[in-house]
Amino acid sequence: MNVLERIALVLIIIGAINWGLIGLLQFDLVATLFGGGSQAGAFARIIYTLVGISGLVSLSILFKHDHEPREKHHYQPQS
Repeated sequence: MNVLERIALVLIIIGAINWGLIGLLQFDLVATLFGGGSQAGAFARIIYTLVGISGLVSLSILFKHDHEPREKHHYQPQS
């Protein structure tokens, strides 16, 4: 996973936690932290936009074909 994909994943996790809070508690953490005033409201919109873009970027992870064999770790007792 490259750096862009890792950043996208972190933003998706933030977005998922925020949506979970909205669904369970009707509490929008991003809006609470950045939603007051015009400049802070603009910052909240930027966060929402980045989370959305991260979802689109992560589509590439979903459809990525991993052609490299994964290393298998076998336990080998020492003699």
